[in-house]
Order: sequence, then structure tokens, then C-alpha cells
Amino acid sequence: MAFAPVGPEASFFEVLDQHRASLLAALRRGGGEPADGGTRLASSSEVLASIESVIQDVITSLARNKAPVFTIDNRSSWENIKFEDSVGLQMVPHCTRRKIKSDSPKSVKNFALILKILSIIYKLVQSNTYATKRDIYYTDSQLFGNQTVVDNIINDISCMLKVPRMSLHIAVAVPSNIQGIRNIMTDAKFLLIVEKDATFQRLLDDNFCNRMSPCIMVTGKGVPDLNTRLLVKKLWDMFHIPVFTLVDADPHGIEIMCIYKYGSMAMSFEAHNLTVPAIRWLGLLPSDIKRLNIPRDTLIPLTKRDQMKLDSVLKRPYVTCQPFWRKEMEIMADSKMKAEIQALTFLSSDYLSRVYLPNKLKFGGWI
Repeated sequence: MAFAPVGPEASFFEVLDQHRASLLAALRRGGGEPADGGTRLASSSEVLASIESVIQDVITSLARNKAPVFTIDNRSSWENIKFEDSVGLQMVPHCTRRKIKSDSPKSVKNFALILKILSIIYKLVQSNTYATKRDIYYTDSQLFGNQTVVDNIINDISCMLKVPRMSLHIAVAVPSNIQGIRNIMTDAKFLLIVEKDATFQRLLDDNFCNRMSPCIMVTGKGVPDLNTRLLVKKLWDMFHIPVFTLVDADPHGIEIMCIYKYGSMAMSFEAHNLTVPAIRWLGLLPSDIKRLNIPRDTLIPLTKRDQMKLDSVLKRPYVTCQPFWRKEMEIMADSKMKAEIQALTFLSSDYLSRVYLPNKLKFGGWI
């Protein structure tokens, strides 16, 4: 994250200020939002009690000569997801559930891994210490197999315990206690979310923050982790400044942008803590490719996987309330081409920071 204190004259931000005024008006019409955003964190005693309740159920089943079972909300089905424009993707109140059985060859290992990570979380909360997801993976890397297994189980545990994930004492690169941040002050006119760290670093090298200050710039280095999303949500709730995304003009970039704005199926049970529906798409737009005469040989053909991802996003419920986003995705689908932000270097090495972004921000080139 980067902050900057000085920048262009006030008239430059006229359209941005108008946009912010419209966002605030929409908030007032909708009844506003809580000052610190999201739902209450679970206390350490509540987390410990929830884990103890799960373990008690396991012991009770064993005492009755029954195979213990974990029951978890099914987060992999769109049937269990509802969409609200003001929040994003959320789990329905009475969704279908899946069982992880201790006596099934297909799920016995997963059952054991949940127990192992529950024990790690219990010790962390009990001792008021923190560990990263990577730390947990390396407690027994051969057992877990890969980091994704650990990440998915942590999400399952959070959902099963009905406890926000930040209450489990599992930290990541962005400070874990986002809700505990206090006394932040800023005159920033906007917040820019940058998809890739390479682009983020290039903007810093080009002195973009000083040129466009006051502003805040954040990157999740690709698909954002939980705390990056919490940070963006926190900044929106505190300051209600316009939030924009800068992503590649490809299905993967659009998916990342949608995660910040509307959330994900996997974390839909925590949508109120994580989503910022006020986010706007600043660039790179598929329509910009033709408008700027970017040569076709700098573009990349959509792969079969890209086309499947694009088709999937176009079918999602939130696309119906974003006709301009749909139009941009249809442009991509028709051209069968995608473009990275770096394609703008064809125009000049600093075109992104010197021309593209300043013009977009000054003249309202977002959707």
C-alpha cells in the first residue's frame, strides 16, 4: 500500500468529486453503512467454545460407536448463493450442506486434516499468538500435500464454526487485525486497486502516487487474500472515497475485480465483511484496445480455459446489473483476444502513469 501527500490542482479532481458525491447520495438513500463496516469479530472465548463444541460432538459420536461427521455449508454450488447489489454474493439462510465422514475413504483424510488444523487454531487462540497459512502448511507439508489444501480447510473451518476468519489467529502479509486499525486520516481523492504487483511497482517507479496525490494505492498481487480485501473494505467504510480497479483485459483480471466488488462463492458466508459494491472498473477495458489502436500482435489469443472462465462470469447474477461490464466482456469474447496492462507500453514506456490513468481519472473513464 502507498500513500502520497501532494498532487495536481483541485480542478483536476472535479469529476472524481462528483462521483464521490453520487456514491454518498446512494449510501444515504440506502440507509448508510456501519462506521467500522462488517460484522462483529468473535472473541477468543467464543472461538474456543465453538471448537470445543465441535470436538465434543466427535467424542459423543465415538462414545456411541458412531463414526464422527463434520457438516459444512456447501460453498461450491450457485444454488446456495444469492446476490444483492448492495452487498454482493451471499449464502442463502438455509443452504444445502455437505458431510465430511470419518469412515469414508473419500473424506477420511480431509476429516483428519480438519481435526489437525482445529487443534492448531485452538492453541493459537488460547495462547493469543498468530501463524500464517504458510506456517500451518509447514507444520507437516507431507501430510497436507500443498498450500491449497490448507487454505480450503481454513475456509471450511471458518464456515463450520460460523466465526469470521480473522478471529482464527491466522495471519497473512497484510496485518491480521484490520478491524483494530484506528486513527487513520487521509485526504485521498481515490483508492486504486492494482491487480498485479509488477504493475504496482512500475507505478511507484513512475512516481504515480506523487503525480496523482492525494491517493491510496493497493495491490493484492493477483487474487487477493482475505486481509487485502478487509483493508479495502475498511478504507471504503471509513472514508467513502471512489475505489477503482486496474486489471488486465482478460477473464482472470475481471474475475479478480469481481472478487473485490461482489465477493466469491467460497467466502460468501462473510460477504458483509469483505465486499465493496461501489468499486468501478477503470482499466484496462477491452474497448480501450481498439480506441488506442493497440497493435494486434501485442494481444494474446484467448485460451480454451479463458473462454470457459469468460462464459462463467457472463452467467453470474451480478452481470445483469452491470450492462457496461457485459458489453466489455462481449467485446473480448467477439475478438477472442486478451491484453495485459503492459500492452500500453507500445504507446510509450510511461503511457500508463503519464497519460492513460490521469485521463481516465480526470474525465471519468470508468464503468
